[in-house]
Amino acid sequence: MLRKEDYMTIEAQIHKGVYKKDIAEQLGVHPRTVSRALIRGGVPSGYKKRIRTSKLDPYKPMIDGLLKEGVWNAVVILRECEEKGFKGEVTIIRDYIGPKRPLRQSKATVRFETEPGHQMQSDWGEIITIVAGQPTKVFFSINTLGYSRKFHFWCTDSNDAEHTYEGMIRSFEHFGGVTKEVLIDNQKSAVIHHRIGQTVKFNERFIDFAGYYGFIPKACRPHRARTKGKDERMVGYVKHNFFVRYRQFDSFVHMNQLAEKWLTEETDMRMHGTVKEVVQERFAREAPVLGPLPLVRFDTSYREQRLVSWDGYIDVRGGRYSVPSSLCGTPVDISISLNGELAVYAGDIQVACHRLVSPREGWVTTHDHHRDLWAQTLHVERRDLSVYEEVIPWN
Repeated sequence: MLRKEDYMTIEAQIHKGVYKKDIAEQLGVHPRTVSRALIRGGVPSGYKKRIRTSKLDPYKPMIDGLLKEGVWNAVVILRECEEKGFKGEVTIIRDYIGPKRPLRQSKATVRFETEPGHQMQSDWGEIITIVAGQPTKVFFSINTLGYSRKFHFWCTDSNDAEHTYEGMIRSFEHFGGVTKEVLIDNQKSAVIHHRIGQTVKFNERFIDFAGYYGFIPKACRPHRARTKGKDERMVGYVKHNFFVRYRQFDSFVHMNQLAEKWLTEETDMRMHGTVKEVVQERFAREAPVLGPLPLVRFDTSYREQRLVSWDGYIDVRGGRYSVPSSLCGTPVDISISLNGELAVYAGDIQVACHRLVSPREGWVTTHDHHRDLWAQTLHVERRDLSVYEEVIPWN
């Protein structure tokens, strides 16, 4: 006899287009039983489910809530239950959520739309391609406007925090404005801690960055990257379109030049399959409601501290760079831009500026930095000639 769980399975499988005989075989019943259940709209009225108690009963409402949030990983659910006092094994949780799994796909693909200018979704993708004749791992920051589906991506050699901020800034500049909120994955460059039911703890500099551009940071649900949806699909779209169309690049600059050309000539002009509208035409309605860009660009440089050695140099990434000799033995702050410009600060005053080079190219020196140091080193003591005349008789 069919159970209520069996009928839920039948409905879900019929909705996905599965044949009745295949459903019957899965449930171990006759196909006519499946047909009668569909006509009846449920299990036979005479069926009464046996009431059994389970140690999981007190936790079922919480589990159902997690399932609604898209959390279907039994181990993750077990950990959440254990924090509330559950003492059972993961198998009992798997047995409970198993009959509900046919409903997962239909709920997971429910689409939500955002208002113009409301949200940008951000993520990273990576691929190996040919750069300057060599196989190279390329990271690309991809940012998609939730309403118009217009997107922008930027290719580079790292996906750390500084490059994350730079990728978003370039996208804001490409769109000509800023959305009210930005939805990100839980990458460490932006999110320190995020657990279901708890407040997200963002990286302090990311909060500064968000405040500078005037957007609200949002993180997708843990173990549920598909809540970003649009951006996840764009990662695959770039991989299977741009990096198939263009397979070799002279440099990262060349790669990003081709990316801008491809975005303008192809992706913005495409008819979007979901909204059934040309992306650029839809963006024309979104652009006017984007927030303004700041007058001064956010500084995405690396920030570190160094101690000036006795000879007036600091060590940076395997190389040595000069600073004024008056700072020997004191700490200084350094800033390294993503394009390799090194700036050295004593307090709020910039005291040196260099271009980073390979350590094999030797030390980088600005001669004015060590003028006083060399003057002290090369100083020759002057003596009266009578001193030397007194020494002559002894010889």
